[in-house]
Formats: sequence, C-alpha cells, structure tokens
Amino acid sequence: MQAIVIKRALLCGAALSSLLLGACAAQPKTLYNWGSYQQQVYESFKDAGTSPQAQIDALEADMQKAQAKGEALPPGFHAHLAMLYGKVGATDQFKQKLEAEKTLYPESQTFVDFMLSKFKN
Repeated sequence: MQAIVIKRALLCGAALSSLLLGACAAQPKTLYNWGSYQQQVYESFKDAGTSPQAQIDALEADMQKAQAKGEALPPGFHAHLAMLYGKVGATDQFKQKLEAEKTLYPESQTFVDFMLSKFKN
C-alpha cells in the first residue's frame, strides 16, 4: 500500500514538474513589434547595404503588419524611417515621421526638435 502511495506521489510530482517547465518555456509577448527594424538599422549603416528605398519598403510593410495586429512599434522606428525618407529626398514624409516619433515617444522631443531645426537650416 505504501509503495502505491509513493508511486502516485512521484507521478504527480513528475506531472507537476513538466507542467511548470512547459509554462516557463512559453515565450512572453514582447512590448513592441520589432519586425525587420533591427535588420534595417544594420543595413543602413553597412557600406554595401540595401538601398534606402528598399529599407523604406520593408519598414512600411512592418508598420502595416503591426497596425493590423494592434501592436506598438519600438522607439526610434519612425525616426529611422524619417532618416531614410530624408536620404531619398521625401521631405514631407521626413517631417511626418519625425513628428510621429515625437508624439509616440515624448522623451524624444529634444532629438526630434534638433533634427527638424537642422532640416530647416
């Protein structure tokens, strides 16, 4: 009788352990939808990276996917996109994306205002 109780206790312990380990293995939901943002930042600083327009296209696609899922984009996303728009001469989008960065992340106001002042000069 005691052996049966011990076996049941061991089986319950093993089941509980596997349940807890399975719960720990689940990936937590990230705060931001990063998409290909990090790769695009890397590409923009690489000498032989992809063209600014190709990077814009990739980031715009990421932005649409994130919006469709109701997910937030990371800080710097719109500022980086603005920089790419500046490289291709799209001044309206440049200003629009910097303003979006400032609106979404008010702590970036000093940086954004600096960038906009340099653009005006």
